[in-house]
Parts: sequence; C-alpha cells; structure tokens
Amino acid sequence: MTQLETQGLAAKNAARVLSVAGTARKNAALEAIAAAIVARQGEILAANAADLEAGKAAGLRPALLDRLALNQGRIAGIVEGVRQVAALPDPIGEVTRMSTRPNGLTIGKRRVPLGVIGIIYEARPNVTVDAAALCLKSGNAVLLRGGKEAFRSNQAFVAVMRDALEGAGLPRDCVALVTDTSRESANELMGLTEYLDVLIPRGGAGLIRSVVENARVPVIETGVGVCHVYVHEGADLDMAARIIHNAKTSRPSVCNAAECLLVDRGIARDFLPMAWQLLQTKDVELRGCPETRAILGDFVKPASEADWDTEFGDYILAVKVVGGFDEATDFIAAHGSGHSEAIVTNDYNAAQRFLDVVDAAAVYVNASTRFTDGFEFGLGAEIGISTQKMHARGPMGLEELTSSKFIIYGTGQVR
Repeated sequence: MTQLETQGLAAKNAARVLSVAGTARKNAALEAIAAAIVARQGEILAANAADLEAGKAAGLRPALLDRLALNQGRIAGIVEGVRQVAALPDPIGEVTRMSTRPNGLTIGKRRVPLGVIGIIYEARPNVTVDAAALCLKSGNAVLLRGGKEAFRSNQAFVAVMRDALEGAGLPRDCVALVTDTSRESANELMGLTEYLDVLIPRGGAGLIRSVVENARVPVIETGVGVCHVYVHEGADLDMAARIIHNAKTSRPSVCNAAECLLVDRGIARDFLPMAWQLLQTKDVELRGCPETRAILGDFVKPASEADWDTEFGDYILAVKVVGGFDEATDFIAAHGSGHSEAIVTNDYNAAQRFLDVVDAAAVYVNASTRFTDGFEFGLGAEIGISTQKMHARGPMGLEELTSSKFIIYGTGQVR
C-alpha cells in the first residue's frame, strides 16, 4: 500500500469509531483541541513564521501572504470557532422523518456521517482546524491535503489535534495530514475511491477546476468568488460607499470579497467619487469601463474583458456603469460565479426582484458580501462555500457534512 492508502485505511477505521462516539465524547475532544491550540500556540506561530519566511523568499504576493499569516488574534479566532462548533447541536442521529405504511412498517430517515472526507486546499492554515472541527462534530474522519506554502503550519496544527484526540479517547487518525504536497499526491487523493467518501477543494479557480475535472471521488465544489455589489439608483449613497469599501478592502484575499462594482448611470457621477474617496484609503486599483473613466479620470485603468470574470483576490476592483436593473442583473448572470451578490437600494420592489432573479448561493440587500461565512451565518466554522446546487449550497456547516439512511421498524412483515 502507498502511504496515502495507509492513511486512508486508518481514517476509514477511525470513522467507524467516530460515527458512534456520541455528542459528549465529540464535544470533549473539541474542547481538548481548543485548549491544546491555546497551550501550544507558540510552536504553531513558530511554524507559521517559517512558512511566511519561505513564502516571502519564494515571492508570494502580499494577498497570499495574508492568507497564510497567523497571529495571536487569528489563533484566538480559530479557537473560538472550534468552541462554537462544540456548542452547536449535533446533527448525527437526528430523525428527520417518520411515518407508518399501510403494511405496518414504520419508516424513518436518520442523519449519519458521510464517512471519510478529503480536503484539498491552499495557503490558509485556519482551514486545517476549521475543517477538522466540523468533520469531528459531524462524525466524519478527515484527510487534509494543504498546500506546500502552509505545510509547517498545517503540520503543527495537526500534531496538536491528534494528540488532543488521543487524550480525549478518540482515534488519532480521525484527523490526518497528507505530508506529500506534490501534484502526484493530489492526483492520488482524487482517485482514492476505496477510502474517501467525498472530496472538497478549497482554493483558487485552478485548483477547483483541476479537482472537479479529474477526481473519481465524489466532489462538493466550492466556488470561485467573483462577487458583485450593485448600487441601484434608489440607494443611500453613503451606505453604498461604506458597503463597497468593506466588501472590497476588509480582506480582499478571501472568496466573499467583492470583485466588481456596478453603478446605475443616473447616480454614477455622484456616487463614484464618494466610493473612490474611501477606496483610495486602501490604495485600491480601479479597472473601469469608459464611463467610469470619464467620471473618475485617467488614473482608472481601462477594464479588459477578462477583468469582468476575474477573482482578483487583491486590492483591485472592476467598475462598470450600467443602464439599470435589468442590465445589472444580466451582467451578474453572465459574469458572476454563483457565490455572493449584493444590491444596495431603498427601493423595496427592486430589492425583492434582485432576491428573486439573481442566482447565487448568497444574495444580499444592503449588506456587504463579506458576511458569506459559516461563522457569521451562525454555523460555527465552515468547511467551504459551495456554489453548486447538489447536496449543499452556500457555507457548509454540520448538516451539510451529513447524509441519511432509512431506518425501518417491522413486526415480522415479509414481501
């Protein structure tokens, strides 16, 4: 057996134990993990510092370094996420339906774990803990395959979690890290059908496309975030400026950050200078249509056709002036990625139409797209944001990591 097959078999055996561990044992393990991360954050930060040093030497972009970076505040947030997951209701064992057939059989549906979940992700070490916590609470073992940029950080987190699991009386192999970060290990993981029940990619468009196109293991597709903020002619312009500033600049490297601003023509001359005044405080580069450039000047770069479809993940914003609601929503339909879309308006009818016609996992009225997040939605940490429509859509919390089985009670019936 290869090393990955050995890990897969160990995870499958661990999943059988975890699936019937019960809520109290799982919560105790999560609390142990949270406490261990706090106690051992020094070694985690040291590992992360080594990753950051290597990333800078390799020429990683600032936005990618931001994704990679840990500090005491971010670790505190990760720990809080673990404790929130522990406090959430356990979905496993929930009977969602029960009825009696004319022949006397009582038939129900019960939530069960998916089994063994594989996660392929890039330079975000927080995903290591978020994914493990959600998988543990939902009764799933997890095989983590992070990128080489965060390898030392991921290794430190997984070592802490495996020790904590063992101390809490659960198998260490409920959580495992693929130590080979080469393309070959990713390809092998995509074909590990004997051991993996589902594979979830988290990262950029290239990674997600590769997994979707090449995996033989069933995939839950997490999406690229080409998110729009549409400022309707009925908007409160001060509110709209604050929303686009937050949606673009609060953390531009993440998938729920806005990448494109659409503005109704009737308010563009008033609104665009207001928005620019805030955006320039973070040195946001604008790439605009001709009308945008006519209003704001030549320091706005001309937008290319590719810019309308790009997840920049950086302090870059595409800007387009539109002729009204229909043009805006048609543009979103053509260029959006189905992740998060927002309208800013005080027009009730326009808001309701936007909610009706825009096809995305999260659709907002008068709020920043940055709220598309499991923590913000009350799900605890998330394992990813699904932009597909099968099984799960939007931030994936505990329920989205379950399947179901029919349970049947009889009194001797035969067919």
